[in-house]
Amino acid sequence: MKKVFIIAVLSVVPAIAFADNIGNCGWGTKLFDGGSGVAPQVFAVTTNGTIGNQTFGISSGTSGCTQDGVVKSNWKTAMFIDGNKERLARDMSSGKGETLDSLAHLIGVRDEHRAAFNRVVQENLSRIFPSDKAATERIVVALKQVLSSERDLAQYAVSI
Repeated sequence: MKKVFIIAVLSVVPAIAFADNIGNCGWGTKLFDGGSGVAPQVFAVTTNGTIGNQTFGISSGTSGCTQDGVVKSNWKTAMFIDGNKERLARDMSSGKGETLDSLAHLIGVRDEHRAAFNRVVQENLSRIFPSDKAATERIVVALKQVLSSERDLAQYAVSI
């Protein structure tokens, strides 16, 4: 029993050491988001490692993982878009609306850039929403690309 305990503790130590670096995307990050301390980080890393979803997320650019070398989680933006696709597409088509304002707020668009943000997403609606059945991840990637191509709005692309 003592050996089993020692092996269990030693297997968790590497996860604790790398928890801040490894637990930033994947399902484990989503499940334990907001938790602080060692336990939620270890659970996030363990979930990602056990299921293998983080590796898939990194290679496919999903589950809050990116392929640009930057470790971050965009799951809140993706969840917002996923739950509001129809209203968001409608608001983008008119360049105004509550759902569009909420998205702008979520990604941190400052007041002085709101008009430009609304105009750019309206002008690029067909690129952001290529069809009414577009996958959320595709919409997120397209929105990020559109904002990245605009000098005044590129700073907000990192929040997506």
